[in-house]
Amino acid sequence: MSDVQSKVSTFRKWLVAGVLVWAPLAITFWVINAIVGFMDQTILFLPPSYRPEALFGFNIPGLGAVLAVLLVLLTGALVANFLGRKLISMGESVLNRIPLVRSVYSAVKQVIETFVSQDSRSFRQVVLVEYPRKDCWSLAFLAGDPVGEVQEKTAQKVITVFVPTAPNPTSGFVIMVPEYEIIPLDMTVEEGFRMVISLGVVTPKNYVTSVKPAQSPLENPSVSG
Repeated sequence: MSDVQSKVSTFRKWLVAGVLVWAPLAITFWVINAIVGFMDQTILFLPPSYRPEALFGFNIPGLGAVLAVLLVLLTGALVANFLGRKLISMGESVLNRIPLVRSVYSAVKQVIETFVSQDSRSFRQVVLVEYPRKDCWSLAFLAGDPVGEVQEKTAQKVITVFVPTAPNPTSGFVIMVPEYEIIPLDMTVEEGFRMVISLGVVTPKNYVTSVKPAQSPLENPSVSG
């Protein structure tokens, strides 16, 4: 019986080792293939006579991805000058007159501007917050400073954080926490997301933490109340 158990144990070790090798490779290939396949659709912007299958007689995988990058770069170069900004402003004014399109476009644009802005602190820092109850800590991402009615009706300075759900960090909870209750972490945002996706199994390396002032726990001192 012990011999059988030993063989079963060896089989399990081999199976787990094989999964650890092939699963990341398969998922990585699937994600990259999906992204490149999506970007390849930009080939459809070219006239049929200028597409690779018409010029060379066969399709060139990945050429659409290169075309998509070039299109984004050219658009960026265009909007970087006065004339380009004027054209974009005219196009946005047309979109803002269409009821449903106006709502979707403005919301998406605001979210993207928040993420890519160099001055924005949104999703640039991982923090710990006591959630969903006291003495129970959750990993969260700094989202920003609430303004207007939200900040005016709170007793103290609050910070908006996003608490992701695991293993799908695209969903979660937006909560507003008093600034002094937030504990900043030294791990990167990528390491934080990796920890959430792995259900806490993949933990970042240990950091040598420094003592931070209790009255200003966040990196940016301008947010202190």
